[in-house]
Amino acid sequence: MPFAQRRVALLLLLVGLTGASFFLALGVGSLPLPVTTVWAALWHHDHPAFPVVWGLRGARAAAVWSAGALLALAGLLMQTLLRNPLADPYVLGVSSGAAVGALAAIVLGAAGLGVAAAAFAGAIVVMALVFALAHGAGPWSATRLILTGVIVASGASAVVALLLTLAPEQRLHSMLFWLMGDAASTTFSPWPMVMLIAVSLLLVTWGRDLNALAYGEATAQAVGVPVARLRWGLYVLASLLTATAVTLVGSVGFVGLIVPHAVRIMIGNDHRWLIPCCIFAGGTLLMVADTAARTLWAPLQLPVGIVTALLGVPFFLWLLVRART
Repeated sequence: MPFAQRRVALLLLLVGLTGASFFLALGVGSLPLPVTTVWAALWHHDHPAFPVVWGLRGARAAAVWSAGALLALAGLLMQTLLRNPLADPYVLGVSSGAAVGALAAIVLGAAGLGVAAAAFAGAIVVMALVFALAHGAGPWSATRLILTGVIVASGASAVVALLLTLAPEQRLHSMLFWLMGDAASTTFSPWPMVMLIAVSLLLVTWGRDLNALAYGEATAQAVGVPVARLRWGLYVLASLLTATAVTLVGSVGFVGLIVPHAVRIMIGNDHRWLIPCCIFAGGTLLMVADTAARTLWAPLQLPVGIVTALLGVPFFLWLLVRART
């Protein structure tokens, strides 16, 4: 199949899989609903199953899909920025910063929006700290940014361990579930979707510059790309996307690693196609993982981060072996 047709086919396939996985998420659970019931409840607000389909499962599925799309897009930006297929939003410590904020809020007795706000604040603080340390007195390089992010993330992990040690026993359960990625308490908000659409439209207009940057700074500068400004913009956007995602579903790893790399293998490096394909693939992957997490061992609900880790660890090892060969 020609490359252009393959891109169109993949995007259409991912859109179809998003619809199918959303329909699956609405139908399965502790109360299985037939397809006809789900379909009727989707269109009639007075249907008896409407509260379950839209109020519970629909809201959760939409929030989880948004988080997966945000993580995949952030991973794509990180891999383009650092020119490293093993990079993902967690490399630069943004997730660790969010974890420190969220767990500190839980220790202090906060819940709901208080935890989400603290997670977002923690991610923003770490983002600013990493950027300031990596920048120093001169321009930062990808290697310097990665090393700074790893060091700051290690420090944040130590703070997380300290918070877990000092936390009251009755709050340890919620703290551990948040660290493993817990979508059970997720509520739908339109703002992550608004951010996703706005950032996506902005990035598509940067498609030519992103394609040039993927081939190296020298190539990008040769064709007139403002490299320093573009790299700064990518770093800020990727960090904000990650902070928003972890605020929604907690610390969920590997989505930002798996999805961009897999999509790039299938359709190449054109960011005008990578961006929408990563959004739909990331959202679908996390929505399917969450559906599996809440149904495979029902009535027990697993943290969705366990499912993504079971998928991500073998994929990461395959990447390492592939890089060696």
